[in-house]
Amino acid sequence: MSSEISERYLVTSALPYANGYIHLGHCAGAYLPADIYVRFLRLNGKRTLWICGSDEHGVAITIAAEKEGKSPKEIIDKYHEANKSAFDRFGMSFDIFSRTSLPIHHETAREFFADFLKKGYLIEKEEEQFFDPVAQMFLPDRYVEGVCPNCGYNKARGDQCENCGAYYNQLDLISPKSLITGQKPIVKKTTHWFFRFDLFQNFMENYIEQHSNHWKENVIQQSRSWLKQGMKERAITRDLSWGVSIEGIEGIDPEKAKGKVMYVWFEAVLGYISATKHLMNELKTKYKTFEEDWESWWKNPSTHYIAFIGKDNIVFHTLLFPTMLFARDDGFILPENVPANEFLNLEGEKFSKSRHWTIDLIEFISDFPDSSSIDALRYALACNLPETKDADFSWKDFQTRNNSELAGIFGNFVNRVVQFISKYFEGKIPELPKNYNNLPVEWKTAFYSFYNEGNLEQNNFTTLKQNEIELIKGLASSQKNATSLIMNFKLRDAVSEIMNSARSANKYFNDEQPWKTYKENPEECAKTLFICSQLLYSFAILFSPIIPFTTKKIFEAVSLKPITGEPNFGFGGDDDWSTAFEFHLKPGGKIGNPGILFPIIEDKIIEKQISKLGKSPEQIFEEEKKNMISYEYFSKIQLKTAKILEAERIKKSKKLIKLIIDLGDDRRQIVAGIGEHYSPEELIGKTIVVVANLEPAKLMGIESEGMLLAASTDDGSKLTLITTSADIPPGSTVK
Repeated sequence: MSSEISERYLVTSALPYANGYIHLGHCAGAYLPADIYVRFLRLNGKRTLWICGSDEHGVAITIAAEKEGKSPKEIIDKYHEANKSAFDRFGMSFDIFSRTSLPIHHETAREFFADFLKKGYLIEKEEEQFFDPVAQMFLPDRYVEGVCPNCGYNKARGDQCENCGAYYNQLDLISPKSLITGQKPIVKKTTHWFFRFDLFQNFMENYIEQHSNHWKENVIQQSRSWLKQGMKERAITRDLSWGVSIEGIEGIDPEKAKGKVMYVWFEAVLGYISATKHLMNELKTKYKTFEEDWESWWKNPSTHYIAFIGKDNIVFHTLLFPTMLFARDDGFILPENVPANEFLNLEGEKFSKSRHWTIDLIEFISDFPDSSSIDALRYALACNLPETKDADFSWKDFQTRNNSELAGIFGNFVNRVVQFISKYFEGKIPELPKNYNNLPVEWKTAFYSFYNEGNLEQNNFTTLKQNEIELIKGLASSQKNATSLIMNFKLRDAVSEIMNSARSANKYFNDEQPWKTYKENPEECAKTLFICSQLLYSFAILFSPIIPFTTKKIFEAVSLKPITGEPNFGFGGDDDWSTAFEFHLKPGGKIGNPGILFPIIEDKIIEKQISKLGKSPEQIFEEEKKNMISYEYFSKIQLKTAKILEAERIKKSKKLIKLIIDLGDDRRQIVAGIGEHYSPEELIGKTIVVVANLEPAKLMGIESEGMLLAASTDDGSKLTLITTSADIPPGSTVK
């Protein structure tokens, strides 16, 4: 173990099953909250590791394999890679996304099992279990279906009812049937190993009560409820061909161990440790001087261990896993906090794969591949995290968050500052007039005075007037509140505070009216834009945990290396968060144009997404086919090349340009809405593609005899004409 003792943060997120695609409910539960938190920590310079990976064993995997007609290995490879890719596109900044199918995980799990066996914490018991005589196999819980003995639900599985949540012995199911053959199973004896959790009841009670004042109420109450029932022996092996085998472990009868694997709930949580080992081994291979080991994270009293999960995983991370770590008696730290979230619903209903009432992350990214939309999703989810109760995702809310807040507040401020500096200051940060030379010092003094003491008087400063004082108060309050809220896992409120800082900046810009002071008081205008340009950097830091793809564009616009809280494998760094509102940009520095950060999302786009809910991929494909045209229909459209001979703007219109084109054997006049992207002068001489057999139409009273082809973004912010790169005569047919 490394002798170095230093404060560090070890963060884990529940390992997603590699039997299907991650959906937005999963993202809001255990992954996006963790990403916001770890990016914040890294921006604060904290030594931070975020560990995750695929849970690749258990019955869920074998069922998925049977449904898809593949081997378990093919299934885990498929979904691991798909989910890893989707997480990357979603901006999840894991230090490692490992796998429980790796040898290092099997070795780690077997070490724990063997240690518990030697210490007498495991007992061997013969028990009765359902057995399918046709398939010749014992039936794990998910392979048995029957009537719930508690509520009468007729599709209850195994030892827990999905309808009422009750736990019971598998053999208590009424009218059971095997989901493999459909036959009624028989009861047969088998041997399994049980962990003596009952030995640790007092330890677990003390552990939970130690955290009762700062853990979420839902976490404490669910843990107390389990403890009240009394912890019992719990089986940690299963009759299954896919998993971490216990064969060959010293102290176990080889015959009894055959065909036995560890129960997935037992070995999956150990994946956090094996993934850390995996990462440290990779770093030692990559960096020859790297000396850190996994124990310096898991056995370091200065490590803060935070476990992000959904509410269905609470007791595994507050009771069972901590007991396993404690029972190992080898210096392992226990979770300092388990900020479990409730569930996210979709348009008022629970996510359901079977009813196609879901939005898979991979599906969202396919429909919205641009980084602005991905950040908009991150923001919309973050604003509505199910922190204390179930929350709801709706497409309309996503649209509103994008249009009204990201575009209307944050994007609006950035765009106004960039456009104004481009127009009036040659795209450079204004030089401060001599009478404002002391502004950076006074700004810093005022900011930290209010941040630390909560009061500020304008008459103490010579370069700061009341508008600046109010701006500083707003910015300092937002940052201070956001910092406290994030550290206390109230991320939803923290996001609101961060957006409030952009509101404060917009108000300052409006109150200062630089479009007026540019002529009436140039020095005051330069001061205003100097401050606003500095806030571009400030907001790039503050918004990075939420919308990192967008803030990267802002960093690049101010010619700085992006600082967005990306993984640094626990090395730590500078505290950029605390100094975010100091002045970091030098006068005269170039301010580039990052473009429209958040294009407006139109109603038709949202309506299309809503219409897909509840429909299978096959149904969606059939509906899309209805909009397809036949080859015969398309062949009627005549596409030809045309050379632009003349071009002039149409009066009283910003968009329309009248063109005279040469079609080889014909000259025509067409009117095109390209005036915001092209000047008439640059159009003359271009060879374009037009629809030559379109019936004439009138635009603003001017006849148009055709239509030119152009490529445009959905929001119309970018447009380019379809032109030919080769020298080809006008009137040539385009096929």
